[in-house]
Amino acid sequence: MPTKDLKDYWKTNIRYLVILLIIWFIVSYGCGILFAEQLNSIQIGGFKLGFWFAQQGSIYVFVILIFVYVSWMNKLDKAYDVDEE
Repeated sequence: MPTKDLKDYWKTNIRYLVILLIIWFIVSYGCGILFAEQLNSIQIGGFKLGFWFAQQGSIYVFVILIFVYVSWMNKLDKAYDVDEE
């Protein structure tokens, strides 16, 4: 792979990581701690939403982010012809 393509590949990869880490931070720290009081006015299944995000929601979002990252990286690998298939 030419050096320019390699730099573009890693630049895009880092951009994906930053986007996903920001989302993860907002959900885990923001919804579970900073905005918990505001979210507690909403209930899901009898539990306050702030409590739900702190206990389970952030884990679900983290797992979803893993699948999103895999999907994005597969598309990126195909675009730069470095996929494993």
